[in-house]
Amino acid sequence: EVDLMESGGGSVQAGRSLRLFCHVSGLSFEDYSIGWFRQAPGKEREVVSCISSTSDTKFADSVKGRFTMGRTFLQLNNLKPDDTALYYCAARFDYSGRCYMTANEYAYWGQGTQVTVSS
Repeated sequence: EVDLMESGGGSVQAGRSLRLFCHVSGLSFEDYSIGWFRQAPGKEREVVSCISSTSDTKFADSVKGRFTMGRTFLQLNNLKPDDTALYYCAARFDYSGRCYMTANEYAYWGQGTQVTVSS
């Protein structure tokens, strides 16, 4: 069984950093891609970043240059109030090395971890 669980969220002041973690079980490290998505109250879900099975990464324009990513974590630097959202990690099987930036491409999801950024 594939299981994902996020952790590391919290409430911080703008300009501070957080590191979110995505714990994945049931998948081989080399055979899946990870995506991070976020959803604020009243807003649609949006992509944050992705990392492929070959460690290629992509970032949304809104976080590019501020966030970094590994296969087990999402580092959020220089946080802004607009970053406030419930953050989800997701996984999908991948053998091509492609990095997926669309939520519907992912089959497995965690329950989310809350990030709140105050001004």
